[in-house]
Amino acid sequence: MRSLATRLTLAFLAVGIATVAMIGAFALLRTRTAFDRWEYDRNIISLANMLEDHYEVRGSWDGAEAVLERGRAENGLSDWWQHTPVALFDAQRQVVLASSDFSQIGRNWPAEALRGVPLEVGGATVGWLAVGRAPVPLPDRRLRPEQALLQRVVQSILYGAVGAVAVALILGVVLARTLTRPIRELTAATHALRGGQLGAQVQVHSEDELGQLAASFNQMSADLAQTTELRRQMTADIAHELRTPLSVILGYSEALQDGKLEGNSQTYAALHDAAGHLQRLVDDLRTLALADAGELTLNLRPVDPRALLERCVLAHMAQAQAAAISLELEAATDLPEVSADPDRIAQVLNNLTINALRHTPAGGSIHFSAEQVPGVQQVAMRVRDTGTGISPEDLPHVFDRFYRGDKARQSDEGETGLGLAIARSIIESHGGSIGVESTLGQGTTFTLTLPSG
Repeated sequence: MRSLATRLTLAFLAVGIATVAMIGAFALLRTRTAFDRWEYDRNIISLANMLEDHYEVRGSWDGAEAVLERGRAENGLSDWWQHTPVALFDAQRQVVLASSDFSQIGRNWPAEALRGVPLEVGGATVGWLAVGRAPVPLPDRRLRPEQALLQRVVQSILYGAVGAVAVALILGVVLARTLTRPIRELTAATHALRGGQLGAQVQVHSEDELGQLAASFNQMSADLAQTTELRRQMTADIAHELRTPLSVILGYSEALQDGKLEGNSQTYAALHDAAGHLQRLVDDLRTLALADAGELTLNLRPVDPRALLERCVLAHMAQAQAAAISLELEAATDLPEVSADPDRIAQVLNNLTINALRHTPAGGSIHFSAEQVPGVQQVAMRVRDTGTGISPEDLPHVFDRFYRGDKARQSDEGETGLGLAIARSIIESHGGSIGVESTLGQGTTFTLTLPSG
C-alpha cells in the first residue's frame, strides 16, 4: 500500500525533477547557441576592426583583400569564406570584394537590400562588411562579444525558468486534480447524505489514507442506512407490541364502562396482566435506550461467577420442578472473580433461564457451567438446554430487537422480544461478549464471557 504521504512526496519529486530538467535542457541548448553566436560576433567584429584600421592607414580600400586573407588566417575564417557569403562594400554601397555568392564587383546595392556591419573611420561611414544572407542578427559593435554572450546566457536561464514554471504548473494541476478527485467525490457524497440519500457510496480508487477514508465513509453510510431502517422497523415493532396490551385494556375498560361486562377477579387479572406486559415493555425499552446512550448504570465489583449461577438456579428451581425439568450446575469453587454488576448479570442469566424453561420439554435439563478461558483473563459462563433449538436461518438474528423466529406467534407468554437484545447490551457494557450455538431439535447453548481479575 502506497500512503498518501509517499504519493505526495513522489509528486513533489516529479515536479522538481521536471523543473530542473527543463531549466537544464533549455539552458544547455541556449548556452551552446549563445556560445556559437559569440564566436560568430567576435570574428565579424575582429574582421571589421582590421578593415577599419586598414582604411584609416591607407585612406582607401586598396589592398583590403590582403586584410581579409590575414583575418581569415588569424580568426579561422577560411570556412566562412568558402561556405558563407562575405562581401566588402565601399561608402557608395559598391562591391569592393566579395565571394562567389555575391554579385559582381562594382555593382551598386540599394540601401534597403544591403545588410552589413558599418565600417566607420573618424565618425564617417567608409563601407560595410556583409556576411551571409541568412536572417542572423548582425553583432552590436557597441557591446563586446563577451557582454553579448553574458546577456544571452542570462536570457536562456530566464527563458528556461519560465518554461519550467509552466511545466511545473501543468504537472501540478494534473497531480492536484488526481489527488483531490477522491476528496471531491467524498464531498459530493456527504452532500447527498445530508440531503437524505442514505447509503450513498463513493468509489475507492486506492488503498492509501484517502482510500481508507472512502471505505470508512462507505461503511458509515451503509451503517447509517441500516440503522435508520432498523429504527423505522423498531418503531413499527414497538407500535405493534403496544397494540396488544392496549387493546386488551381498552376492550375490558370499555366493556366495564358500558355495563356489558361485570367486574370480577378474572377480568381484573386480565387487565393486570396486560398492564404488567405494557410496563415490562416500557422498562425494557428504557434499559435499551440507556445502554445505547452509554448511560446504563453499573455497580461493578468483584463477584464469584459460581455464586451468580447458584443464585440463578435457586431462583428458578421451583418453576423447573413444576415443569419436570432438571437444573444442573457445574463450576469450580476457585474460579477467579469477575468485575460485574451482580444485579445486571442476574437479569441476563434469568432471561436466558426463562427462555430455556419455555423451550425445553418435560424431562429435559438445563445445565449451568463456568470456567476460566485459557490464556486470557476472562471467565465463560454457559447456559445449555436440551430444548427445541433454534433454526439456522433464525440463529444470526436472535439478538435483534423484537425478532421472533415464529412470525405468527404473538407475545401471549409475556415476552417483549427485547430480552436477548438487552442481554447483549448489558454484557457488552461490562466489556464482555455473548454468543449462541444451537442445533435444531437438540438444544441451545448461550455463552457469556466477562473479564476477570
